Amino acid sequence: MTGRRLLGIYVVDHLAAATAGVALARRAARNNAANETGAFLRRLAEEIEDDREALRRIVTSCGFEESKLKDAAAWAAEKIGRLKLNGQLRGYSPLSRVLELEALSVGIAGKLALWRALQRVPEAEGLDHLELQRLAERAEQQRAEVEQHRLSAASAAFADQA
Repeated sequence: MTGRRLLGIYVVDHLAAATAGVALARRAARNNAANETGAFLRRLAEEIEDDREALRRIVTSCGFEESKLKDAAAWAAEKIGRLKLNGQLRGYSPLSRVLELEALSVGIAGKLALWRALQRVPEAEGLDHLELQRLAERAEQQRAEVEQHRLSAASAAFADQA
């Protein structure tokens, strides 16, 4: 397999994962609409959507094609991820918030790894390395902010209520 073909698989797979990330961030924002985490998550969802569009431009500029099948699989995986146990038979619980924020953190870590890996691709691929640096810095900021909210959510969820 050539490096170019592997690069195509890599960026298209990340683009599909970004589809799931946007869906998760939007759902988490809706689930937290009445609290300060919701305002943060609405902004984060917009940023993740912007990052997905940046990746879509990279895929196109490198001459690769988005995979509708992979996008659909990622979308379905996000829906299946909703079935996790949260301490309640139905509905949203404080544990749901913790788990959503953890999933977002993991996704952002993957996105950061993508931007850093793409910075190692030769300039000849047509990648804008300054843009990749900006995207990596934004991912670092997103991850730090998600972590603050995650730790607050964990403290609230796991506090003794006795």
